[in-house]
Amino acid sequence: MKNGLRRLSGTALILTSLMIGTAVAGEVKIVGAEARKSGDSWTFSVTLEHGDTGWDHYADLWQVFTPDGDLLGERVLHHPHVNEQPFTRSLSGVKIPDGINEVVIKARDSVHGVAAQEFRISLTQ
Repeated sequence: MKNGLRRLSGTALILTSLMIGTAVAGEVKIVGAEARKSGDSWTFSVTLEHGDTGWDHYADLWQVFTPDGDLLGERVLHHPHVNEQPFTRSLSGVKIPDGINEVVIKARDSVHGVAAQEFRISLTQ
């Protein structure tokens, strides 16, 4: 009986630790972004902050949208950045349709999905 209780309390401790780790990491946050025009396309550099804990919970994507919600490009983040926070990654070759002078950046993590935060960038020639 005592061994069963020890195993049960050990399991509860592990589950509690996992839940706390997920809660601490929270949603990914966009802390900065900039856009540069190069020829007929744009390069976006986006800085994210997230309490990456490893492969089980990390910021894994950011996307560029028109204000109407059309996807223009996305940058997949292929690994956690546990010891590199905040971090900046770029995406080049993004084509912006005529008449669009602002874009919306959204980010996602592997547990919470797409964060509620939107980051808007005005595009200047």
